[in-house]
Amino acid sequence: MKTALITGITGQDGSYLAEFLLEKGYRVVGLVRRSSTLNFERIAHIQERIELLSGDLTDQNSLFVALQSCNPDEVYNLGAQSFVQASWTQPILTGNVTALGVTRLLEAVRVFNPRIRFYQASSSEIFGKVQAVPQREDTPFYPRSPYGVGKVYGHWITVNYRESYDLFAVSGILFNHESPRRGLEFVTRKVTDAAARIKLGLSKELRLGNLDAKRDWGFAGDYVRAMWLMLQQSTPSDYVIATGQTHSVEELVNTAFTRVGLDWREYVIQDPRFMRPAEVDLLIGDATRARTEMGWEPEVSFEQLIHMMIDADLERLSQGGRFHPYTVV
Repeated sequence: MKTALITGITGQDGSYLAEFLLEKGYRVVGLVRRSSTLNFERIAHIQERIELLSGDLTDQNSLFVALQSCNPDEVYNLGAQSFVQASWTQPILTGNVTALGVTRLLEAVRVFNPRIRFYQASSSEIFGKVQAVPQREDTPFYPRSPYGVGKVYGHWITVNYRESYDLFAVSGILFNHESPRRGLEFVTRKVTDAAARIKLGLSKELRLGNLDAKRDWGFAGDYVRAMWLMLQQSTPSDYVIATGQTHSVEELVNTAFTRVGLDWREYVIQDPRFMRPAEVDLLIGDATRARTEMGWEPEVSFEQLIHMMIDADLERLSQGGRFHPYTVV
């Protein structure tokens, strides 16, 4: 039985990855930081099947102790300050967790057991002001937010540890991936939650920023499979993980509101408060390498994804707003 340590296990990706690895027969250990509020909703349905350790990406010693405690074969670093908008108001925290946190964990791996296979959650936000369309593994980086800058650091420090210490350390350059477990602060979930609320008479409007921004949106459940595949390869390498299709925020809104039989134009208001200081206008990934070298393909389409999310939000709100991550794919 292999052991996997997942940072960020209580997040969207962490919960799907934990499920996936349990199905593969792994012993799954999650690193969770102490906080004033517990946020285990996404893993409540598998909590009895996983182990949780206390630790923090800002605390080097806690990471080393966690490795000693569980002695993992694989480490998946999904922990981060992961909300782009918040990185503008919390740039120092974002850098400390999203950037330097990667170094702390890599250093702990190097010292404890350099044979551990290490996955770093990189992001399409590293491309930012895109220098080529579509974006591939060799496309130059041009981040447009403190979050994007932090992810560039995390990406390159992973490359440096791989090349300097011969670690099996890889970065998955994942484009936007969503699910019913996505946080309400992210635009996809903000839209599906609002459309469901408006349909049920619980809300009257939805305020959004740039409706013209385009993203390559996929399903988180598909993307965690790619994370695992990267650590099963014979040679460590970085991969772009994306659908290769782009959709605007307006398309997202239209798909969600159409699903509930409403005309979005009657409810959506553009609000300057939600505009980014520096916008990322078009992100679209080319996952050819992942397809040819790992056999990875996304299975859930954009429309299926948005329908899945809004159906889950309708069910949740109809049942009093309770969170049911285990009822969806």
